[in-house]
Amino acid sequence: MNMYEVPEIDSSSHSQLFFTVVSVDEAVAIVKKMAKQTESETISIDIADGRVLAEPITTMEDIPGFDKSWKDGYACVASDTYVASESSPAILSLIGSISMGKTMQQQINPGECVYVPTGGQIPIGADAVVMIEYAEVIGEKVLIHQPVVLRENIIAKDEDFKKGTTIYSSGHTLRLQDIGVLASIGKPYASVRKSPRVGIISTGIELVPSEATPSIGEIRDVNSHLIATFLQRQGATAVKYGIIRDDHKELMVVIEKASKECDAVIISGGSSKDHNDVTLHAIASIGTIHVHGISIAPGKPTIIGECYDTPVIGLPGHPVSTFMVMSLVVAPLIEGMKGTPSKPISNKTCTIATDLKLEVGKAQYIRVKVENEVATPILGKSGLLHTLIHSDGIIQLPSNKEGLVKGEKVEVRLW
Repeated sequence: MNMYEVPEIDSSSHSQLFFTVVSVDEAVAIVKKMAKQTESETISIDIADGRVLAEPITTMEDIPGFDKSWKDGYACVASDTYVASESSPAILSLIGSISMGKTMQQQINPGECVYVPTGGQIPIGADAVVMIEYAEVIGEKVLIHQPVVLRENIIAKDEDFKKGTTIYSSGHTLRLQDIGVLASIGKPYASVRKSPRVGIISTGIELVPSEATPSIGEIRDVNSHLIATFLQRQGATAVKYGIIRDDHKELMVVIEKASKECDAVIISGGSSKDHNDVTLHAIASIGTIHVHGISIAPGKPTIIGECYDTPVIGLPGHPVSTFMVMSLVVAPLIEGMKGTPSKPISNKTCTIATDLKLEVGKAQYIRVKVENEVATPILGKSGLLHTLIHSDGIIQLPSNKEGLVKGEKVEVRLW
């Protein structure tokens, strides 16, 4: 048994486990260790935006593959233009032109030039291009009014990518601009990680579907929609297993089914700090509990466990707590399953808008609204959705911080 495993759960051991909370960093380390990379599949690059490469991409040829002009102008020998000026132009013989997609077999000799469009191939013998703005055509002669240096206005045949260059490493998340690059190097298909399938189970006797009209004491299921959309943004596929009304045996059956069908399972609600925690008992009955309690507010009674070698995360029922834990803990789990490195956190330095007293001994995550580089705390109970609507991010404060003074600098982690 490791330090987080709980083979049997009763009211006394449960209580003791909960108060042995771990930090957010420890929780992230645990879920990353649990994360197993998904299998790979080969797909068209037309649908690969946002997908994660399962293998590196290496060029098999020089790109663009030939010397080409960067400007409309005249390909020539650079040394022929060194003495050129407005008052005393260099005079070259125009021996032809090159069309896009065509080549010219004739070699250019000193004293000669050829018209070449932007992107056109540079003929043999030429080592520079004079922009058309600095040339004047008179009959079969071209007057060059400004000198060029060697290789000016020329893109070398391997200037974009040299043959054998690894452009993207395994784990790179493809972006729109990457799709164009893959097409340019002859890669119409890419081997990518399959999107992780994440099961979502909602629990609570008070829950009704979001389309229902709740009776007194009932509430609509918000979290399954919040979690599903969050997972989609993280590149995962949400699989909903419906609402379980705090029935231990029924929840065990659904957790078992979801664990066998998905790469991870998220259970919303039922996680609390008393001995009636249905989610904790259900997970412990068929799997292993690694963590019950993270030093974070809101979101403290979070569960991290495994069933049938599948990560299972139990979240508190309040939507604000759910959003917080999904952002801080579940996102790294998804990244691990996709094989991606941790995404850089988007931070913004602001000043705090007001004095703020903090609870010493526990890491604080304060929701804030950001306007004109000023962060205003959005305080409220974790069950109130408006605190999410009006917040732009959170500030993370260490457990030994007693408070903030108005005007103090803070780092805001943007949503």
